[in-house]
Amino acid sequence: MNEFTVRPMTIEDYEEVYALWTHIQGFGIRSIDDSKEDIARFLERNPSTSAVAICDDKIVGNILCGHDGRQGSFYHVCVAKDYRRHGIATKMAVFCMRSLQDVGINKITLIAFSENEGGNAFWRKIGWTSRSEDVNYYEFVLNENNITRFVEG
Repeated sequence: MNEFTVRPMTIEDYEEVYALWTHIQGFGIRSIDDSKEDIARFLERNPSTSAVAICDDKIVGNILCGHDGRQGSFYHVCVAKDYRRHGIATKMAVFCMRSLQDVGINKITLIAFSENEGGNAFWRKIGWTSRSEDVNYYEFVLNENNITRFVEG
């Protein structure tokens, strides 16, 4: 594998990032939230905190990262299968964490599907703490048309 770089994601990266998402087995893509229009709005609200990893002149990793003024959140953390285990996810996570610190955010959360063994092992390995014993995760769907499609292997 050649060297890789990490930089902020822009809306110009959308098509390539979306194509990456569609090749990650088990990845959940929402019909509205992950549209180009909604990602553009997300990036406009969080212009410096999301990341893409570039290797061999293509995007091989992505983290959508934003904040609400109090805490940050990671969404859609992924690395293309052939580029895993080379430090790309770690470098992107550090990039996003530093970007959040730069705008005054002191805490980050993320959700990893319980069946995502590799992802859960990664987060534990780099020092993240699971809160599954003391908190419950709830959601309320405001738009029933925002359907999640999971990428099959």
